Amino acid sequence: MDLGLKGKRALVTGSTAGIGFAIARLLAREGASVYVNGRTEARVEKAVAEIEGKVDGIAADLTTPEGAQKLFERVKDVDIVVNNLGIFEAKPFLEIEDSEWVRFFEANVLSGIRVTRHYLPPMLERKWGRILFISSESAIQIPAEMVHYGMTKTAQIAIARGIAESFPASGVTVNSVLVGPTESEGVSAFVDGLASQQKKSREDVERDFFQHMRPTSLIKRFETPDEVAAMVGFLCSEAASAITGSAQRVDGGVVKAIV
Repeated sequence: MDLGLKGKRALVTGSTAGIGFAIARLLAREGASVYVNGRTEARVEKAVAEIEGKVDGIAADLTTPEGAQKLFERVKDVDIVVNNLGIFEAKPFLEIEDSEWVRFFEANVLSGIRVTRHYLPPMLERKWGRILFISSESAIQIPAEMVHYGMTKTAQIAIARGIAESFPASGVTVNSVLVGPTESEGVSAFVDGLASQQKKSREDVERDFFQHMRPTSLIKRFETPDEVAAMVGFLCSEAASAITGSAQRVDGGVVKAIV
């Protein structure tokens, strides 16, 4: 299926590994000119070298206004923005200090707001654009082990819907994507750490995770970044022009709802 992305310019934040990298690779494969973003030059250069197509990279910490400005100076205009940058950490609610709530909000929410606010006006002028916020099933089923993370994912859904409501019939679609447990770089390290602590195999830890922590999963395994990227690629396409203001699930059936 031709997604109609040839010649489009796409920015994927937090795209040196995992879901972001898979999204950047898919968009480049579809003919888009892709900007990869990460915090360090080394990781950005490595990711750019591993993606075939028209790819450039910008090392900038988008959790800060200074980092966002650095990005804006390098990348003047784009047609597609995928707000993928995000952090997560398991921590009991009573141990989450104010500074941690702020850090998570700046990384997972405010970074996407800054980027979208900057690149949206030219999209509106051209009457074409795609903006996506990579959220999570944790936005709906808030995980007790990381309430601060769940809070930011819920916020992303609200922001995406609010932006879409603000610009109806504009030709610019704004959506969020509810991702399920995915075998990304961070999650793999998390699982490996649990396996070491519990003196279990990685397979046993994964089985226990879906039995006790995400028992509603219907696929009973971690998704792959490419499976998530496939949904994102479609939402960026010409064929998805009628999908906006929505929260699209690619969660492995974790969310126990039929809508």
